[in-house]
Amino acid sequence: MRSARVGAAEPLLALPDKPSVAVLPFTDMSGDPEQEFFADGIAEDIITALSRYPSLFVIARNSCFTYKGRAVDVKQVGRDLGVRYVLEGSLRKSGNRIRVTAQLVEAETGKHVWAERYDRDLVDIFPLQDEITEAVTIAIAPAVAGAEQQRALRKLPESLDAWAAYQRGLWHLMKFTADDNSAALRFFQQAIDIDPTFTGGYWGLAAARFYASYIFPLRDPLESPSSIEALARRAVALDGSDAEARSWLGLILFLLGDYKGGLAEIECALVLSSNLAIAHAHLGFALIWSGGPKEGLAAFQRCFRLDPRAPSVGAHLAQVAAGHYHSRDYEAAVGAAEHAIRSNPDFPLNYFWLPAALGQLGCIAEAREALEKAIAIGPRLFDVYVRQPVAPFRPEDYAHMLEGMRKAGWNG
Repeated sequence: MRSARVGAAEPLLALPDKPSVAVLPFTDMSGDPEQEFFADGIAEDIITALSRYPSLFVIARNSCFTYKGRAVDVKQVGRDLGVRYVLEGSLRKSGNRIRVTAQLVEAETGKHVWAERYDRDLVDIFPLQDEITEAVTIAIAPAVAGAEQQRALRKLPESLDAWAAYQRGLWHLMKFTADDNSAALRFFQQAIDIDPTFTGGYWGLAAARFYASYIFPLRDPLESPSSIEALARRAVALDGSDAEARSWLGLILFLLGDYKGGLAEIECALVLSSNLAIAHAHLGFALIWSGGPKEGLAAFQRCFRLDPRAPSVGAHLAQVAAGHYHSRDYEAAVGAAEHAIRSNPDFPLNYFWLPAALGQLGCIAEAREALEKAIAIGPRLFDVYVRQPVAPFRPEDYAHMLEGMRKAGWNG
């Protein structure tokens, strides 16, 4: 029997289907043993926090900490642990000040995806550790998502695997235009065709079909609500621990009139992944439209804090305008609506609340102009939400909206 050859290369680990991250122990550059525990604690907490993101595959602490105290080659770490991204950092103390630096590197190429430095006063070590952990964590997840979408965009459509097709669909979905939504429909369907067990393809297709029917004038007659719900439920059935799938199911249920069921799914998503920005946005939507506009606005603020550069921010601002409108803060509603239009002038819903809010303020000429533009850019949207209202309007919210629209000059 032959013995194993000494020095034989270890087999390469296959990359997981989702983006994979290894968080290396942070280097203590202060020479203070107490700070070494602080550095280790930050790395451990980041690993725990990132593990709650359903879109990430995160290597466990024990494997990551085998690199503690060693000079490492990021490319080799990527090969050893089978990851696409490596987070490394350092800690330095000077007097009562502490500096933590962190950088996210694409292992295969050595390219820096993200880097940041945090300077803080060293007062109470545990709240400080929590603060830095949260700051690093909420920056990394969007950075990885952006890098993954750019990788998918560089591939030819015919060469995409299910994950890459899903990423392409997500990139188009978050543009919130009619043409991009049509492309999203194709890519999400492609992801399902390639892998019928891939969760993201189903909830992505459900979201894109809803937008096609209720936001953009692409489908006539409207998509069956039951078929949209079935796609979202299929996603959750495939993976009940996928917080994104549950959050999108919750939003779709709420939009289709199942308020309690929708809110329950969104809250379940936040239990699974408390820092999932899109789930906070969906919670904000549900709260605004179920009689809690101020609570809903707070949820949107949390969403923006978690992912301030998300491409969906421009579309979320339409709901912020709705929240201010239903809080009777019409000046703030005008400001949010104008910000939304500047952020994404192609999204019809961004024009929806401006005429109503201006009408309530008595700015009749401006309100009439805004009303004409809102009808021109989104005639289907106006039909669905004003002439023939559907969920999520409560009767009192619908009456309040109509009051503003009529003051703006609408006679329907």
